[in-house]
Amino acid sequence: MKLAIASLVALAAATALATTSWAAPLDPPATVAAINAVTAKNWPELDALYKDIHAHPELGHQETRTAALLAAKMRGLGLEVTEHVGGTGVVAILKNGPGPVVMVRTELDALPMEEKTGLPYASRVQVTEGDKTTFVAHSCGHDNHMAWWVGTAEALLALKSQWSGTVMFIAQPAEETVGGASGMLKDGLFTRFPKPDFGFAAHVSNLPVGTVIVKDGGYNSNADALDIVFKGRGAHGSMPSASIDPIVEAAHFVTDVQTVVSRQKDAGTFGVITIGAFQAGTVGNIIPDHAELKLTLRSFSPDVRQLLLDGVTRTANAAAAMAEAPPPVITSEGAAAAVVNDHDLAVKVGATLAAAGGDKTILLPASAPGISASEDYSEFIIAGVPSLYMTVGGYDAATLADYKAKGEPVPTNHSPFFAPDHNAAIPTGIRTLTLAVLTVAPAK
Repeated sequence: MKLAIASLVALAAATALATTSWAAPLDPPATVAAINAVTAKNWPELDALYKDIHAHPELGHQETRTAALLAAKMRGLGLEVTEHVGGTGVVAILKNGPGPVVMVRTELDALPMEEKTGLPYASRVQVTEGDKTTFVAHSCGHDNHMAWWVGTAEALLALKSQWSGTVMFIAQPAEETVGGASGMLKDGLFTRFPKPDFGFAAHVSNLPVGTVIVKDGGYNSNADALDIVFKGRGAHGSMPSASIDPIVEAAHFVTDVQTVVSRQKDAGTFGVITIGAFQAGTVGNIIPDHAELKLTLRSFSPDVRQLLLDGVTRTANAAAAMAEAPPPVITSEGAAAAVVNDHDLAVKVGATLAAAGGDKTILLPASAPGISASEDYSEFIIAGVPSLYMTVGGYDAATLADYKAKGEPVPTNHSPFFAPDHNAAIPTGIRTLTLAVLTVAPAK
């Protein structure tokens, strides 16, 4: 997930979800004790699973080893497992009598970047595609998610007397490129398998361990990934007048497009245009014939989303016209709508988690702004699954204090130094997701 979540700390301090008289149909503290006991019993295997996945990351749509590993784990627990859904996706069904169908989702993919955490099991994996070689790392935290996904299945199996229904565990490929969810849906996720009545997911963050954020309404932002190729005319570096320099052309765009945010968008609304890659040329004495830029656009509202898209197109064409170059080629590389949490689920599950104690549950109302990150879990919501997407803290107090003492920011997701304490984050994720399922699927 493209997660930049530190802003939730300020939000949590400033806002809270309205209180409710709803009561959970279970004894949350006693249930937490039971979940913790199951997790402690299974911890050696969960810890080994996490470290294995962390050390062997795979990029989106390439997660064959990871998917097979998770499929084997779930099959070993007795679940009905189907592999290769939407490519490398996995579906594992746990049936436990009559009741609702509840979806619990994890992601499979890692990021094309080098890990610099120094962990003894740090990834040194590299992959080559075409003429490009890149490191691969689980710097977003999906390795934590996969371990707590398996751990949640183990907990629900041990607590079968406390719930009734069907849990559909899905392991989704290619979240980082926002194509995996739609791929699974196109492959019949909700026709080949029961369509869920409810859905849950959670994401590890750089918040303190034991923190769980439950946000009503809009959880995060829309995302649009664009690829722009500026065309020029190549020439010798000593003869620029013989060229149409695409680097200069693209450089004008990089500077000018920010005025869409600073001068065309209302100052009080959220919108971001980021150029994350600028690739052109090979050596200093050759003016290339094209330059390629990769962008990400983030917004909360449909109006701002369209304003950003229109502004990028207009500015790119203007930069090309100014250089007397051919029009640029603008291609969408993927898009994701904002994740909007279901109000009733936020209230009910939030109440259960708060009553459970142990973890610090922070409840945010719909009026609180979401985070600037994006996530293609929204595809499942658009397909008709009322859902709750939550945030789980991953950094222990000593590590946070050390960063504060050094005056350094705590690494966020997608940082090469992102290293949540999986020993605490994974059990928190298991408690959170297990309690969520028990809340909506009580025993008959």
